[in-house]
Formats: sequence, C-alpha cells, structure tokens
Amino acid sequence: MSMLTPPGMGGQYRITGDKYPRMRPRRRRARLILSMVASVTALGLVGWGTLQLIDVFTGGGGTASAAGSAGDCVKQAAASASPAAGARAAVLPKPAQITVNVYNATTHTGLAKDTADELRKRGFKIGDVGNAPAKFDQKIKGTAILLGPASALKTSLPVLATQVTAADQRTEAGRKGTAVDLILGNAFKTLTPQATAAKAITALSNPAQTATTSKKTC
Repeated sequence: MSMLTPPGMGGQYRITGDKYPRMRPRRRRARLILSMVASVTALGLVGWGTLQLIDVFTGGGGTASAAGSAGDCVKQAAASASPAAGARAAVLPKPAQITVNVYNATTHTGLAKDTADELRKRGFKIGDVGNAPAKFDQKIKGTAILLGPASALKTSLPVLATQVTAADQRTEAGRKGTAVDLILGNAFKTLTPQATAAKAITALSNPAQTATTSKKTC
C-alpha cells in the first residue's frame, strides 16, 4: 500500500496527481433522502389541494348541505307565515252592501224570484226581479252573466260570483250606480252551496292567509 493511500482504502485508490480524491458517499445519501421527503411532501400537498377543489365544487360537503337545507326550510316557513311583500287583504264590499238585480233569461217560470229570495237570505240586497232584457232573453247558454259598472269588476262582481258557479263576469261601459245584474242562463240550476260560497268570500278577502295553508316541501 502506498504511503499516499488514505487509510482504510485498502489500496483501492491511488494518488496519481497532486490532488486527493473527494469522498462524498454520505452526502449523496443525504440528498437522496431529502429528495424522497420533498417528493412525498409535494404529493401530499397536491392531494390536499385536489380535495379542497372537490369540496368547493361539490358545495362544501354533506354537513354544509344539511345546514343549508335546514336554513332554507326555516326561511320558507317564515315566508309562508307572513303575507307576501306588498300584499294586503283586498277591501271588498259585504253582501249587505251589494244590490243585485235578478233577471231570468230562461223559460223556467219563477226562477228569478226563487233565486232572489235565496240571495236575500244570504245577506244581499235585492233590486229588480223579472225577465231578462231582450238582448239576453233565451240567449245565455251558460250558467249566468254577472253585469255591472266598471267599478264593480274588482269589488261587487267577484263577491256575487262566489254565489253562482261558472258565471261570466262583464262590465258595461257608461253604466251608472253600483247595482249589479244576475242574469240566469239555460245551464243554471241553483246557487252555489252557502257554506262553499262563504269560504270563497273569505278566500277573496284574505288571500295571504289562504296561502299559509299550503303544504311545506322542506
């Protein structure tokens, strides 16, 4: 073994020049270990970032979805319990404030009188009772025509319509006064049952209250 051979090398290396060989086996191992640790860390960060992106695009996970559904249910229930924004109960006249002229446009004798008597029992004021004018006489195939001034379209006519099923509501241009006409047609048999008519009047007067009875779906 040469005197210039580093101890422990067993003659494996010889110095042929004026420089000693540099031995770095431990540093190479350290670099390899550091590279492996860095790779594992990078993969972990990529996986975590992927999970975060999935969480964002799927709505925040099951817990968040459940909380959101419950919140929506509460908001819907609150909205149903209160009238809609700007909605107010319609101001409609009571039957006692409505004068009704009852005319018979059919061939059934006494139909106008019987109908007028029943309307009076239900609280309506009765005006004229008799046969329909010539332009309507025996020309109404439906149940009835409700006729009144333009001001009655959203007041008296809807209230009177609750008493007559499928009646046609019309207004007459230039008509004076507040009285309305009930002109009975060939399909008319009888007035709407009183209990049903009363519920219909309540629904007209309180549309917001009626809406709160709808079934909740949440």
